Amino acid sequence: MQNSMKADHGSAAMGSSGRPGPFEYLKKHYFLYLMLAPALILTLIFKYGPMYGAVIAFKDFSPIKGILGSEWVGFKHFYKFLSSPNFEVIFMNTLKLSLYGLLLSFPIPILLALMLNQVRRAGVKKNIQLFLYAPNFISVVVVVGMLFIFLSPTGPINQLVVWMTGEPLMFMSRPEYFRWIYILSDIWTGAGWSSIIYVAALANVDPELHNAASLDGANLFQRIRNIDLPTIRPIMAIVFILAAGGIMSIGFEKAYLMQTAMNLPTSEIIPTYVYKIGLQSGDYAYSAAVGLFNAVINVILLVTVNFIVKKLNEGEGLY
Repeated sequence: MQNSMKADHGSAAMGSSGRPGPFEYLKKHYFLYLMLAPALILTLIFKYGPMYGAVIAFKDFSPIKGILGSEWVGFKHFYKFLSSPNFEVIFMNTLKLSLYGLLLSFPIPILLALMLNQVRRAGVKKNIQLFLYAPNFISVVVVVGMLFIFLSPTGPINQLVVWMTGEPLMFMSRPEYFRWIYILSDIWTGAGWSSIIYVAALANVDPELHNAASLDGANLFQRIRNIDLPTIRPIMAIVFILAAGGIMSIGFEKAYLMQTAMNLPTSEIIPTYVYKIGLQSGDYAYSAAVGLFNAVINVILLVTVNFIVKKLNEGEGLY
């Protein structure tokens, strides 16, 4: 009887499949969980803790009354934003800027990594990488300042335009140029740094595969298509899903710094609108509602894109 009870207790600890149960595993590897604890605590405090503040999106928030004392108004602020005359313009500006930026900037790091992988001389490769990675460390304020200088009516680019057409172009004032300037400058500053993950993955490709393919008569493009691209395909899927999930999460700093009175029809996006309404006008509840609406759209896009990529990529997705 006692032996059977011990056996039952042992099987419970080991689990029905013969593997260690969760408590047994936790007891055995407690030190690993202790190492994880600081990161988990910081995440709970600084990521999940502030989520409580999102409740002001459903209240008529007053700093004097506080979050708990403010009157509950439900979806009033959401209706206000969705029915505002600026909603369609702001939403479409945000969506277009994010979508065009994703479609144009996503392939560039992959192409850079594939080209860097073909450079065999280590010294030359390091110099090229330094040249490509350096723009990532330039401050956004400095980048926008450089854009205003280079694209000004008397700047070097307009001097070339005047030489060709006879009159300068108002790049920073014309709404139709805003998205292209924003996206191309983003590609310049971020493409090289974003290629690091692909370069690291390609470094793990066995050179013997390329040698064998060359002996079989495969040219460079065939080797890239059949050896290099399949190697980085899982990383491409994850990076694309994460980028698509944050498609509405454009940082307001660069867009706000690039805004002028003339390009507002295309430069006014949700983050800049939230900044102006929340911090400049002091309407915290309404700005929180707009920000929460933006976050919900991001979650929907993340789940949708992950589902589509898993279907197209043989079950490989973010989760």
